[in-house]
Amino acid sequence: MNFLKPLRSGALAVSAAALLAGPIRAETIDVTVVAGHPPVFLWVKTLTDAFIPAVDAALEGTAYDIAWLEAYGGTLAKVGGELEAIEDGLAQVGIVSSLFEPSLLSLQNVTYVTPFGSDDVDIVFDTVDGMHDEIPDMRKLWADHDMEYLGGGFGLEDYLLMTKFPVKTLADLAGHKINAPGPAVNWLKDTGAVGVSGNLTTYYNDIQTGVAEGVIVFPTAAAAAKLQEVAPYVTRTGFGAQYAGAIVAKKSWFDEQPAEVQDALQVGVDAFAKAYREGLEQRVAGAFKAMEAGGATITVLPEEERLKWANAIPNVAMEWARDLDAKGLAGTEVVKTYMQKLKDAGVTVPRDWSAE
Repeated sequence: MNFLKPLRSGALAVSAAALLAGPIRAETIDVTVVAGHPPVFLWVKTLTDAFIPAVDAALEGTAYDIAWLEAYGGTLAKVGGELEAIEDGLAQVGIVSSLFEPSLLSLQNVTYVTPFGSDDVDIVFDTVDGMHDEIPDMRKLWADHDMEYLGGGFGLEDYLLMTKFPVKTLADLAGHKINAPGPAVNWLKDTGAVGVSGNLTTYYNDIQTGVAEGVIVFPTAAAAAKLQEVAPYVTRTGFGAQYAGAIVAKKSWFDEQPAEVQDALQVGVDAFAKAYREGLEQRVAGAFKAMEAGGATITVLPEEERLKWANAIPNVAMEWARDLDAKGLAGTEVVKTYMQKLKDAGVTVPRDWSAE
């Protein structure tokens, strides 16, 4: 008796059934990704253009895929409300700007209390990103709100000064009112200038109406807001690039995900970081061209004046650090680590905020 024939027939029947059934369906995971800013901002646009496609590509061939719901521009959370939206389970992944969470994510704002650092976004973003793996308190601040810090640290390019009057020396600031965002008001202490707190929505009108005579701002925002129309003197002061936040996931949700999904999210974060920095470089170059075309006069503050400015300010970094130390957080360690890493990267700083 030929036993091979029925075995072959059975195998063919199984194969045919498999073909008719089609490929095995992947398990679809619903993920809402949140950002308070609209997609016109590069960090949000890069979620769509780089992060999500990279995650999807990494999941190809696995048993999982993701159905994304992108909730940007206040549709789910306003600017500064992303952390709460994720913590409350309204979203699983998102961009959280530590800049807008100075109390909850205090340690992450170290760059804003150490002005005149590096203008190199790679150095600044990588340094603060890496410090999350060295200083437990930095991750703990996220974990305290059920956040898994994924990375992809992003931020803003080298801040500068825009004024209605030329600035060649520190003394030129005396008596003038200068707008500045939140913690950057401290960069004007004891300089002779008067710091006036403001934000991108108020700068143009404040300068136009005389509430302020200038502003501390980053180039891409300045060009977009056409600030050169009211403050045509652009002084590259070298305040430094600033870390502003990262991509995070709801920790309790993230911990429940299969390894393939966790790994894919990390692939997406890495793709985001690379694309964001490339896009930022292009936008900064375009911003300076736009300001020049709009009538701006762009100069560089002499190094000796930059040194004077850095040393005129009170040690805002160590004041900030000691306040956090008193709350049981690693404030001093964060400032010392950040300054040391800048020096290790070859950055020449006009003032070592940790050495006083």
